[in-house]
Amino acid sequence: MSGRPSHLVQILLPNETGGGEPVSRQWFDHLFNELTDRFGGVTSFVRSPGEGLWQSRGEKERDSIAVIEVMAAELDRAYWHSLRERLERELIQNEIVIRAQTIQLL
Repeated sequence: MSGRPSHLVQILLPNETGGGEPVSRQWFDHLFNELTDRFGGVTSFVRSPGEGLWQSRGEKERDSIAVIEVMAAELDRAYWHSLRERLERELIQNEIVIRAQTIQLL
């Protein structure tokens, strides 16, 4: 990837399921292993969670999130779409955000 454009993919995950249960470290470890096997590495910000605040049906909701980052030479949109749908099912979420940005390694 030296010097050529690649992509930074970020997965924003809740630290609790939609049912209010904490997401286990084992669950995160399984996802990290899957991403490492596919992309060669993963970076996580699980221990210093981000906090989200948003409006939903006139109410303010708060969430604690983990951010997972992967660098990929190419964007396989079908893979990321499938992963997003699976994560939404597993974590009982209406929407999981997976976003990508093009980066230039220096």
